Formats: sequence, C-alpha cells, structure tokens
Amino acid sequence: MSTLINGKELAETLQSKTAEQVASLQKKGLQPGLVVLLVGDNGASQIYVRNKEKAASRIGIHSKVMRYPETISEAELLDEIASFNQSEEYHGILVQLPLPKHIDEEKVLLAIDPSKDVDGFHPMNLGRLFVGIPEAIPCTPYGIMKMFEAYGIDLVGKRALIIGRSNIVGKPMAHLLLGANATVTIAHSKTEQLPELAKEADILVAAIGQGHFVTKEFIKPGAVVIDVGMNRDENGKLIGDVNFDEVEPLTSYITPVPGGVGPMTITMLMQQTVEACIRQNSGE
Repeated sequence: MSTLINGKELAETLQSKTAEQVASLQKKGLQPGLVVLLVGDNGASQIYVRNKEKAASRIGIHSKVMRYPETISEAELLDEIASFNQSEEYHGILVQLPLPKHIDEEKVLLAIDPSKDVDGFHPMNLGRLFVGIPEAIPCTPYGIMKMFEAYGIDLVGKRALIIGRSNIVGKPMAHLLLGANATVTIAHSKTEQLPELAKEADILVAAIGQGHFVTKEFIKPGAVVIDVGMNRDENGKLIGDVNFDEVEPLTSYITPVPGGVGPMTITMLMQQTVEACIRQNSGE
C-alpha cells in the first residue's frame, strides 16, 4: 500500500513553527524581511510570487514585491539588487527566474549578497553545500529532505537516482542525499537505458521538466518517488514528471502534483529568510 507524502499538510505544520519563531523575534525587536524582484509578466512566475507573498504574510515576514517591466536593462536590475544588498530592512533577496533573454541570470545571481541569498543559488552557498557546511540551501531539495525526515524514510545505504542535473534541484539534491549516506546517481535526458537504471533505485527524484516522463517501467517495486515536475498537459492541467496513476501502485511513498514538493519549496524559503535575519543580527 503506497503512502501519499502530503507536502501541503507538512508545509502548514512547518510554517506554523516558523511563525512562532518570527513572533519571538518580533518581541526582541527583530522583523524578518524578504524582497522579491519580478521582471516581466511570466504567468507561472506571477503565481509563484503570489504564493510566496501569501506565505510570508501568514508567517509574519515583512515582504515586498518589486515589479519591473520586461524592458528593464541588466544594469538597472543590478543597481536595484545593490541597493537591497545595503538595506537593513530586508534579510532575504529573491530574484524570480526566469529572466528575460537580454539579462544574464548568472550575473544577476552573483550580484546578490550571499548572506541574503535565501534561494541558495549563489555559487558561494552552493560551494558551502558541496563541501558539507551548508548555510542557505536551494529550497526545493531542502524541502524534499524535510519530507524524508517527516515521513521517517531511511536513506542510509539506499540507492537514489535523480533524473535532472540543474543547479536548482538535481545537483544540490545529490549532495544532500550523499550527506544523508545514500548512494547517489544523477541521470538526465541523455542517459542511456534510463528506465533500466531507474528500476534499481530505492529513491527516485524526478526533476526533468517533462510531463509524465516517468512511467511504471522506471519503478522498482517499493520505491520512494518524489515528483518535482510542474508541467501543463494539453488541457492546461498541472501535471508532474511522473505518470502518477501508473506509478503510484508500485511505490511505498509518492508525492502528488500539485500538493507535494511545491508547498515545501516556499516553506523552506520562508525558513531561510528567518535564519538569514537571525544571522545578520548576531554579528556573525
């Protein structure tokens, strides 16, 4: 019998704890602040940012969304980031990706003060993760680790396969799983005989960005399946990278889409904003 990993429910529980933490900081005169920089009018980005605003408001984090036209120049955006780096009001700076083609994402991410990089994408923070002394961790993999913890899923010695090699999910996920003593393989769209490789995995994390890519042919009976995918089918319905109906009967644990990984990503962003506030006010 497969167990559904309810990311929405877990996110609510963790956000309540973060709200208590914020309330206690406020009593000491500290107000965690998060600024989100949104360029253009990408529909998916608008939804993500709205969800982040709602979560911040619920938890008691002071949040501000800066909306810029698609036509903003790279230099203007870098100037905006520089001013928020100096601001004591905001402990976290988040630039919503993707950015328009004329703006270099790497240059923008590098411009954020690493101590305010609550997304965990700055090379300095990724480097800290890779050498085993993490500070800010990419929020999606961090949220997935919290799911494993909450559901008591043992990772020690288990074979874990990650399908996807992005700096946002695939690579940091591999390092977190390695840190938890799993044996990790990273696969991707060019991997040969991927279904056969996947069938050996006790833990499968699908983050390839292709709707219903993972079918029952990929699944070892009893595997734990984490679906990071956020895709739309031909009817506009939100679907994951995993064909849930086909795969679910074979699994021991599985995340749904929506209501799985997504709410946890936002939860960890809020948590890391609070932690950044504490660090920036502790003289570290």
